[in-house]
Amino acid sequence: MRIGLLTEGGYPYVSGDARLWCDRLVRGLGQHEFDIYALSRSERQEDEGWIELPPQVSRVRTAPLWMAEDDGVVYGRRARRRFAEAYGELAAAVCEGSGAAVADTGTSGGAGSSGGAGAPAEAEADRFGSALYELAELARDEGGLIGALRSEGAVRALERACRAPGSLRTARAARVPDLLAVAAHFERALRPLSLDWYEGDGLDSVDLCHATAGGTAALPGLLARHFSGVPLLVTEYGVQLRAHYLASASVGDAPAVRALLAAFHGRLTGEVYRAAALLTPGNTHARRWQERCGADRTKLRTVYPGMEASRFAEVGENTEAAGYADPDTLVWVGRIEPAKDLISLLHSFADIRKEEPKTRLRIVGAPADGTEGATYLAHCKALAAQLFPDEAEGVHAVGDNPVSFEEIGGPEVPSLPEAYASGAVIVLSSVVEGFPISLVEAMFCGRATVSTDVGAVVEVIGGTGLVVPPRNPRALAEACVALLRDPERRERLGAAARARALELFTVEQNIAAFHSIYLDIVSHSPMRRVVVDEAGAPLPFGVPAEAHVPGRWTEARLMPTGRPRWAAGAPVRATVSVPAGEGA
Repeated sequence: MRIGLLTEGGYPYVSGDARLWCDRLVRGLGQHEFDIYALSRSERQEDEGWIELPPQVSRVRTAPLWMAEDDGVVYGRRARRRFAEAYGELAAAVCEGSGAAVADTGTSGGAGSSGGAGAPAEAEADRFGSALYELAELARDEGGLIGALRSEGAVRALERACRAPGSLRTARAARVPDLLAVAAHFERALRPLSLDWYEGDGLDSVDLCHATAGGTAALPGLLARHFSGVPLLVTEYGVQLRAHYLASASVGDAPAVRALLAAFHGRLTGEVYRAAALLTPGNTHARRWQERCGADRTKLRTVYPGMEASRFAEVGENTEAAGYADPDTLVWVGRIEPAKDLISLLHSFADIRKEEPKTRLRIVGAPADGTEGATYLAHCKALAAQLFPDEAEGVHAVGDNPVSFEEIGGPEVPSLPEAYASGAVIVLSSVVEGFPISLVEAMFCGRATVSTDVGAVVEVIGGTGLVVPPRNPRALAEACVALLRDPERRERLGAAARARALELFTVEQNIAAFHSIYLDIVSHSPMRRVVVDEAGAPLPFGVPAEAHVPGRWTEARLMPTGRPRWAAGAPVRATVSVPAGEGA
């Protein structure tokens, strides 16, 4: 089977999203052939290069999202009219409904209910999809769309849509700078429409498109489905629409800009969910978000991320690890940023020290990229120094702070498994979390955990650890103290956690699930390509029934044109029999 793997800002680049699980998926499905279609997010990401690719990757095609040169295409009058109509329809569909309205556009079984309330929203979703595909066809016919999307006509069409009756109240208040900002964002998001990926042995020649995220990453898959009927599979371990909502809340854009961008991404997400043959959320938390955004429940199939369990096997299988670990040590592992709420963890640790004075806390991790992560780490260190002045056993001993900040690879924590092995209890204090990777790693190591109830934490833990409400230092402290005082309970929970992780969260189960899904989609949506002969005429039965079974028979053979060999030579005149009596 030939798979078109669609990525944005990740695989096959060295850095970025979904890099690890994509690499494990491709390497684990060696019986299939993969074509990689990657959208890069920055020049730095492209300069860092690619990871080493396995032999089943037949080719890689990339395109930058962070920049696009003017395609130099000059539209004629008819093309300009087509663009104005299509872009105006798309802008109108965005302006006449909010992103949340997408939740009402699902089919039966989706989050939205069918009926009178959902009909207008469904009509707007169809309007958005029709306009999107019309723009794609225009880009294909004319050779590009970049210049048109940057034109004054695009801004004027957006302005007319914002001022039209029935548009969003915040959209009607948009000023010229707001319109320019929104039009620039639309141009960036719609750049895949101008790519040459869809014909001429591109995405039209694959059996299945697998998008590793929703939104812009899935847009090439939408067009491959529209132009060539290629089925689309969308995997979301973090829902792109949710990520956009969270990111827009922290950006200082004008209300009109935020509202219009939210509506655009909502419409795009709704179209992706409608067109996909299957959606594979990474957990129930992501699944609920997809249902709220209009996904049909019959299309949803949860597939947990696959993680490498072997690197934690030595720690997890060592029943004597309790002697290796400090029974009075709590360990936190992760990326240091405000969403992890280390401030609450430090205040909780102050309560823990009142009950168990010998307890220590090891915070293992590096700050998130950018100045925010470094600033937050400095704030946490200052708070730790304030809450826990250096302590000493005697007047002549050197003081020591019970809270330490360390990074993987240092002298105290050479590797990630050793970080988990060094403590009796692993703590997660996040206020925002998707799929808690550090929690699964702790489970592979057979460690008891205390976590906050956010994201997919409860689904992952499944009763093998303690869960408390977020932003509740006292509850977090009480749970940690309970486990510190009960080593037998810690051991039972750790063993149960490891068994659960090995059953649900390994690379092997992830690969097996996607292999089954690939076969299921292709069996229900086989590609029906028209094979032609040397003269360009359709070749009947050019693609045999065995086309999706690996083997030499999968290659369509072109039959020679003209007459067969046994018909060579001059034609023979047929003889006419003469009835008796009609001769001479």
